[in-house]
Amino acid sequence: MTDFSRLQQVKRRFFAMRNGVIADTYRKAGSPHHIIFGLVLPQLVEIASEFSHDPELARQLWNNRSTRESMLLAPMLLRPEDITVDSALEMINQSPATETVDILCHRLLRHTPFSLNIAIKASDPELTPICRYAAMRLLWHKIYSDAATVRQLAERELATGEPLTSLPARQILDELDYMQNPG
Repeated sequence: MTDFSRLQQVKRRFFAMRNGVIADTYRKAGSPHHIIFGLVLPQLVEIASEFSHDPELARQLWNNRSTRESMLLAPMLLRPEDITVDSALEMINQSPATETVDILCHRLLRHTPFSLNIAIKASDPELTPICRYAAMRLLWHKIYSDAATVRQLAERELATGEPLTSLPARQILDELDYMQNPG
């Protein structure tokens, strides 16, 4: 029997679960990835549970930027203690699409003890819209614990008029306004 590397095992799982209809939909929508298996989030979560915590496998998957599912699965194989603020910012910068940023922020970065720090650094107006989008996604999780900082950063971002970040910035501000006047 042939032994496969863990990376090969993951790719075999992607292939076994592939969905051509979903993959074609992503392609037609302009996905930046060359290889798309069409897996949905529950399938990726299932694969992540099979492979568990594996920083080396996560690094290999993350570096496979041509494959959508590789980049989405990678953050699910890491723990907050596996990354630093700098490595988090690097991952954000390498993210080719909002879908990747959403998974990265929701599954990993928001759980770090320095997620607000990541958001503050990523919200720098000199950075790319995708970085600032990541900042808004992380700030959402700090609304209740750091409302003043969150408001300041969301207002600054909304003022830029950037289409990619305007909606999440507006949603944050609406939630903060609701918290102050729930009635």
